[in-house]
Amino acid sequence: MLDYLDLEADLDEKERLIRETAREFVDDRVRPEIGERFEDGSFPTDLIGEMGELGFYAPNLEGYDSPNVSETAYGLLMQELEAGDSGIRSMASVQGALVMYPIHAYGSDEQRENWLPKLGEGEAVGCFGLTEPEHGSNPSAMETSADREGERYVLNGTKTWITNAPIADVAVVWARDRSEGGDVRGFLVETDREGVSTPKIEDKLSMRASSTGSLELRDVEIPAENRLPDVSGMKGPLSCLTQARYGIAWGAVGAARDCFEVAREYASDREQFGGPIARFQLQQRKIAEMATQISLGQLLAYRLADLKERGDLRPEQVSMAKRNNVRMARETARTAREMLGGNGITTDYSPMRHMANMETVYTYEGTHDIHTLIVGEELTGIAAFE
Repeated sequence: MLDYLDLEADLDEKERLIRETAREFVDDRVRPEIGERFEDGSFPTDLIGEMGELGFYAPNLEGYDSPNVSETAYGLLMQELEAGDSGIRSMASVQGALVMYPIHAYGSDEQRENWLPKLGEGEAVGCFGLTEPEHGSNPSAMETSADREGERYVLNGTKTWITNAPIADVAVVWARDRSEGGDVRGFLVETDREGVSTPKIEDKLSMRASSTGSLELRDVEIPAENRLPDVSGMKGPLSCLTQARYGIAWGAVGAARDCFEVAREYASDREQFGGPIARFQLQQRKIAEMATQISLGQLLAYRLADLKERGDLRPEQVSMAKRNNVRMARETARTAREMLGGNGITTDYSPMRHMANMETVYTYEGTHDIHTLIVGEELTGIAAFE
């Protein structure tokens, strides 16, 4: 696999083991059927428990049976899963960074003890409810409400584009607590409660092997103790997104690397005009450029891991890496598909599937343009969101 700058030479034994375990899982369990899953528009739910047994959900957290691996190891895991498909990485990323992380960071002891082991083992599936039909890039304008009535809350609202929603057992829902002046608070909402529905979003042309739905709340009653006690305001959901975007910055490199490897092998094997097309200067230019851009993306990801490990990582740095690496993966997938010619539009080869998926990854967890403005504001001191 492409590692032109020998970055993996510095991995420790545990990091190598996690990388190889994830790579083997993708080769054995994901690649053989992911093309069919993409065509069908279905997520392979049979893999959820296996991924839990392998420790793929939030392994970088501490306690509650978590392996507590390094941030580099976690990044490598996301990289290998997305080399298989963005839908596989998204499922693990949401489960870990957007559900387990807020429970771990902001939940009560009872909430942690009840949910973290089950989520970590894949016995339960979680989703993250922030985006609303009218509030995507501006989540602080959310309308979902929570009203306290004695020892319970009543929630109303709609969230959309929610990964895992149709298969989730619990949702981390961000809503305005109108009993506390409208502050944004997090709530754990079991999806089997009366008034909760999670309809699947159909007819997607991207992320087809991901389970995506809406989260509709109609007078949903939950115990007051289901509120996350240790965070209020937009700090809660935004800190979760920083965790998830970190994984995306690594995952996009995996998708790009897979496209590169497929295109390089194809160019070496495909013969036209009396020899392999890899001998042509135009093809070698594409191969060299893809390898260069992937290597730069890897450097960004590894640097983020170092900063995160020592507690110095800023959200704006994650925005830069998410913005760059997803754009790079998007362009790499297009170039790789181009090199495959007509064969590249079939599910026999991964680049066009990755290319379609990257259109979603380019948009979710903060659009490319929003991350541009986040970085621009830090560099200039001027906010350009309005």
